[in-house]
Amino acid sequence: MNGRSLAERLAAMPAAAARRYIDGLSDPAVQGLAHHWQFWARPEQLAPDGVWRIWLIMAGRGFGKTRAGAEWVRSIAEADPDARIALVAANLAEARSVMVEGQSGLLAIAPDSMRPHWEPSLRRLRWPDGAQATLFSAAEPESLRGPEHSHAWCDEIAKWDNASGRAMAAWDNLQLGLRVGALPQIAATTTPRAVPLVRHLLADPAVVISRGSSHANRANLPPAFLDAVQRHYGGTALGRQELDGELLDDIEGALWSRSLIEACRVRWNAQGLERVVVGVDPPAGSSGDACGIIVCALLEDGRAAVLADCSVERASPEGWARAVARASEQWNADRIIAEANQGGEMVGAVLRASNIALPVRLVHASRGKVARAEPVAALYEAGRVVHCGTFARLEDEMCGLMTGGDYQGPGRSPDRADALVWALTELMLGRRGTPRIRSLEN
Repeated sequence: MNGRSLAERLAAMPAAAARRYIDGLSDPAVQGLAHHWQFWARPEQLAPDGVWRIWLIMAGRGFGKTRAGAEWVRSIAEADPDARIALVAANLAEARSVMVEGQSGLLAIAPDSMRPHWEPSLRRLRWPDGAQATLFSAAEPESLRGPEHSHAWCDEIAKWDNASGRAMAAWDNLQLGLRVGALPQIAATTTPRAVPLVRHLLADPAVVISRGSSHANRANLPPAFLDAVQRHYGGTALGRQELDGELLDDIEGALWSRSLIEACRVRWNAQGLERVVVGVDPPAGSSGDACGIIVCALLEDGRAAVLADCSVERASPEGWARAVARASEQWNADRIIAEANQGGEMVGAVLRASNIALPVRLVHASRGKVARAEPVAALYEAGRVVHCGTFARLEDEMCGLMTGGDYQGPGRSPDRADALVWALTELMLGRRGTPRIRSLEN
């Protein structure tokens, strides 16, 4: 029974016992169950007992973090007419769409008699008894300098933009303004990421932490969602982070860190693609490693963008060649760069047989994978590469490539990462320091 909400325990009772429990309640009590959070919540979604200042809920997607944060704010606002609450998100649009107007937001969870009045032009919620909440953007730290609050709910703090230290500045300004009432408190909800603010909170022994996975809330999630995310991300480091709620530490000595990759992530924009190439790392056979197929582009501003991971596993030569052809057609590629060490002439023959009407260039590696990857990792550190989206398996492999030649990532070989290196070397490094290249162009 431990770890389950009262509602879950009631559902587990024999029907007759559950019916007796419900029948023993008055009509108003039955109606009130819909908004009785202590009835529905799991224990880890409820605010900690005792005296605390910061409560961090760090859990997987779909865990119910937003609902927990909103219900905590609601409990404060309904109990304290003098409460002045800050609602802080990565930007004002997310604060409004998630924290206020979302499916688990403050308007949706409130009973009719205590529903707050929403004033969008003032970015303010006003409860009938007098409590108020104001929306803030973590991207504008100075907006939090000056206002005083008794409580704050900070949503998805791992998403706050920390360029020029903005996320930390927003947090510090919020803390300095949290001086109303006898016990000012902050609830922070987030999916874990190894960003400075999250690490700062985890290092503070005074912070009370609640953790959990997506599966803890499976009773309230569509089975199709759980099946899909488990199929795509199960067994990956990204799955451990986004679903299981684990904070993934970087491997000491790795060429790439997760924080470095996060800093390179941007929203997809199809504009400004100067040149597109497909990097290919063919497998030695059809029953072993994956065929790494990574699509990258050169942008107008001189940076490179990682567009897609089209890699296939346990494919026959014909199968992975078709996957390369599909990727090149879908992204209107200008060139295919394929490593020929494993299959030699076979790689070229397979690609020609797939009727790829593009220049194919075979590259023969004279150095190890890590040695080839080092100058590409330097491009990331210089801010010259961006990721247009999240590529879980590729990024897991990148973070497993170690300085000195070792590989500590998933699988036997970093096939996706090697394909990435070939593509970015072609786009950004030209022929300087690259292996001998032989063209298959007609």
